Amino acid sequence: MAAPLSPPRLLPSGDSAITVEFSRRIDDDANRRVLALDRTLADEPIAGVTETVPTYRSLLVHYDPVQVGFETLGKRLIELAQRPVPSSEKGRRWRIPVAYGGEYGIDLEDVARTLDTTPDDVVARHIAGDYRVAMLGFTPGWSYLSGLQESLYMPRRRNPRLLTPAGTISIGGVQAGIQCIAGPSGWHLLGCTPVRTYQLHRDPIFLLEPGDRVKFYRIDAKTYVEQERAAEHGEIIAELIAA
Repeated sequence: MAAPLSPPRLLPSGDSAITVEFSRRIDDDANRRVLALDRTLADEPIAGVTETVPTYRSLLVHYDPVQVGFETLGKRLIELAQRPVPSSEKGRRWRIPVAYGGEYGIDLEDVARTLDTTPDDVVARHIAGDYRVAMLGFTPGWSYLSGLQESLYMPRRRNPRLLTPAGTISIGGVQAGIQCIAGPSGWHLLGCTPVRTYQLHRDPIFLLEPGDRVKFYRIDAKTYVEQERAAEHGEIIAELIAA
């Protein structure tokens, strides 16, 4: 049998939640442990646990202190968190279309200048990435992706924008992202996708899940308009290539 993994840190979060922290930095191995613990708690429920919220490097566990205490719950979480993580994830693989540059990606040329290359080369590097959905958060459907090529690492914008478009495909620091609804952002906007990762009256409401894999491909403005119209009516534009 595989040896138990190192124990995570337990951090009290108010009087009815525990943060199970596996790392202090963005790390795929830590994220796999987060998602593994989240799945374990779904498969082996603990009395008193009311909700779990996975992030890049930690799992927030909400609980009812009337049913279970911090010490008892913490001990059980430590035990479960030290179980070996499966060597392969069962996440789905998606192909997601993107219209790059111009009105769809207003930072593309600036990013290219900063990296001393061309917009087409930035797009080629972005498309070449094999991305993994690490977490959802910030706004509904906002998908944080690991797997950005190191050659595209860039500090976030010094002055964040108060409003960026729905569907924005962006990069920031060591991450890539898919923004579903309009909102503020300090990331660099490379393009836009007609794919709705969140749509309230569609089944499923959330398209992507942590652990899924994503590949991007380029489309022109005409295709974007056509797919955007279809997405508005609930069509799932993203292509599921492996389940």
